[in-house]
Amino acid sequence: MKTSATNRKIRILLTSIQNGELVPKPYFQRRLVWSNKHKLAFIKTVLQGYPFPEVYVAAGEVNNETGVGTEWLVDGQQRISTLFQYFKGAEELKLDRNTRPYRELGEDEKRDFLEYEVVIRDLGRMSIEDILEVFKRINSTNYALNPMEIHNARYDGDFKEFGDRLASMPFFENNRFFKNTEIKRMGDTRFCLTVVVSMMSGYFNRDEQLEKYLERYNEEFDERGKIESEFNATVEFISDCKFPNTSRVWNKGDLFSLLVEVHRALFKRKISLNLIETRNRLNDFYAAIDKVDLTKDVSESDEYDRIYARAALQASNDRGSRVRRGEIIQSKLDLEYAPQLKID
Repeated sequence: MKTSATNRKIRILLTSIQNGELVPKPYFQRRLVWSNKHKLAFIKTVLQGYPFPEVYVAAGEVNNETGVGTEWLVDGQQRISTLFQYFKGAEELKLDRNTRPYRELGEDEKRDFLEYEVVIRDLGRMSIEDILEVFKRINSTNYALNPMEIHNARYDGDFKEFGDRLASMPFFENNRFFKNTEIKRMGDTRFCLTVVVSMMSGYFNRDEQLEKYLERYNEEFDERGKIESEFNATVEFISDCKFPNTSRVWNKGDLFSLLVEVHRALFKRKISLNLIETRNRLNDFYAAIDKVDLTKDVSESDEYDRIYARAALQASNDRGSRVRRGEIIQSKLDLEYAPQLKID
């Protein structure tokens, strides 16, 4: 793989972005994860004239009629976007008292900023597969790619888009279920896809099955309509339960289990659930779990409560813990159901 390194002035990069000649390709890039603090530190690096790591670009599309071409920003979106925000005075960039806005810089300081030379590593014309391989191997900030971000780079098709759609449901936003940092690093999409795959095929360890489903349904998720309808009905039932904001149901592991098990009861076991009775049983159950003290003798609390509490606390994303929590939740949804706690 032959690459070439050259220098480009910041003003050239900013102009290229404004003209659409330099394109930050969304599916090549991790979501923007820099905090305002990191952005300010980077801006000061540039204003003080210190170097920063090289930016990677690759040849993009070319209009054969006009001869106009584009470049893809393979790595460096955080850096270049921060410079663009600073230059434009973007509202989302909050400057501290030690960092003057670009418009308040002196003429010489503005010129120094615009003439600052950035090292550009040009990958030339490469296949998408090779570009993604380069992207996967680059770690040019303090944030390593998490598995979902790598999956996002490889598979940007129907199943991944379905996960994005579910993650944007008002149910999650209204209950403030995902933190901003989780959303920026695709934790919301990962959570929803993990729920969906568990609904479809059963519990598994951590994220083990996600890539298989992302690949299988990258072109078309043919069960989309059915699963979306069932997911919506499951969420609607849980929403109608009106659990208090202080309930442990809003913990990641607890809601994960409840989503999968309500779906299992309604659509796999095809039983009807009385909303009020189910809500009351679950409220009592979650309150009891909060009182479990795993350091004390088993006789002081219900055995199933202790099993659930331990599975929610220890290795909570392992298949065994997910199965145990799920079986016990199913027994709370259906009083005639006997939990199957022997796990292969």
